[in-house]
Amino acid sequence: MDGKIERLHQLKQRSQEGGGPERVAKQKAQGKMTARERIDLLLDNGSFREIDAFVVHREHNFGMEEKQFLGDSVITGWGTIDGRLIYVFSQDFTVFGGSLGGVHAEKVVKIMDMAMRNGAPVIGINDSGGARIQEGVVSLGGYADIFLRNTLASGVVPQISAIMGPCAGGAVYSPALTDFIIMVKKSSYMFITGPDVVKTVTGEEVTFEELGGAVTHNTESGVAHMAAESEADALYLIRELMSYLPSNNMEDPPFVPTKDDPLRTEAALDAIIPNNPNKPYDIKDIIHLIVDDGKFYEIQEMYAPNIVIGFARLGGFSVGIVANQPMVLAGVLDINASEKAGRFVRFCDAFNIPLIVFEDVPGFLPGVDQEYGGIIRHGAKLLYAFCEATVPKITVVTRKAYGGAYCVMNSKHIRADLNLAWPSAEIAVMGPDGAVNIIFRRELAAAEDPVAKKAELVEHYREQFANPYTAAKQGYVDDVIEPHETRPRLINALNMLQNKRDQNPPKKHGNMPL
Repeated sequence: MDGKIERLHQLKQRSQEGGGPERVAKQKAQGKMTARERIDLLLDNGSFREIDAFVVHREHNFGMEEKQFLGDSVITGWGTIDGRLIYVFSQDFTVFGGSLGGVHAEKVVKIMDMAMRNGAPVIGINDSGGARIQEGVVSLGGYADIFLRNTLASGVVPQISAIMGPCAGGAVYSPALTDFIIMVKKSSYMFITGPDVVKTVTGEEVTFEELGGAVTHNTESGVAHMAAESEADALYLIRELMSYLPSNNMEDPPFVPTKDDPLRTEAALDAIIPNNPNKPYDIKDIIHLIVDDGKFYEIQEMYAPNIVIGFARLGGFSVGIVANQPMVLAGVLDINASEKAGRFVRFCDAFNIPLIVFEDVPGFLPGVDQEYGGIIRHGAKLLYAFCEATVPKITVVTRKAYGGAYCVMNSKHIRADLNLAWPSAEIAVMGPDGAVNIIFRRELAAAEDPVAKKAELVEHYREQFANPYTAAKQGYVDDVIEPHETRPRLINALNMLQNKRDQNPPKKHGNMPL
């Protein structure tokens, strides 16, 4: 028996060596951790349990039978984050460049199937040269097998992708199907076709970083959700993100007791809205003053910054926050902002996370580019997401709520549970300037002093209509509150809505305006 145990130890040691000392050293020389080190840093200390450590590929062409590594090019298993079960796979670039072959795909699929059956999140650490060319269509089939699992798991268990190196070609679609993508600055990239192909086909010269780096996908494309400074930072961000999410769609998000008084008021909120309705302010200042311990976990901070999304806690409850940002484009909704917020709303709804909306929106962004780009269709995505959502939904109108954007931003008419407004709220079809130009066109044309006349009419319109009380008279706003009492009112509402029950009509699925 001793000899057999010794052999087991030897085989396990081989499987842990990856592609060997030289390839591991090369990985380290690039400032990158090994696949195992990443798992160890991500999960609770000592919690990882590996499976399929002895698997090898089954390819015999191109001399591949002479090049076999135990475990092949991906490490799979499970462990815990803060004591909660997590399934994980980590591609090993030291073995065949982390390329995906049939066995590699089978290992990933097994983990994903286990996660679905047992209701636990899947975290994928991507560092791969792409499809294993030696295995041909088997490799392509392996990708498709994974894509199917990503799709079936969507909305059932959280899926998070960490990009720790190259992720190119068909490989990018698995992360794209997951809920969140975290990239590492200057060491990870994603693209369908690389710089060489781009240059050959279009003549454009572009670097790897410019084409598919972390900053590019966090600012230009919106493909990624966070850009980490280092691999360790990326793994920490994942651990923190998991603290806001349930393990599956049948559970509630984790409740984290807080010492932050649920009845705490903030006098600073009473003076945060400028007297000049055209002057911007930072909506994040409001968020930080209201949420537990001032802690806000922002998602896609650098993309479409005219809308702010992210997670926080109120009275210990995990919540998703959607807020217009007056500091950028006056907080208007455009194509990118609508898609960004719409996808986030759908994620929160899928995983039972209540939604808190801070609204200050003058409307949709006008312009030929926006219309040609399909702002109607894209804006409808956000509308669809809020209409479809059945989780507790609360809106606070801090200032402007104009036109169709008023409807879209979780208005009472699309099943918001509680709609509050500050005294500074302006709820109307359009702003006073535009409304006066239309309603009083003739009076302005006939006036001796059109400028003075317009100023008088604008002020009159603002007093009559650009306030929260007209909407409150109709029951579209449930209450007008003093800003300083926003935190206790929101926490009270979340407690009130704990047993909310709502559902959509039975159907296979809707047809949202993709």
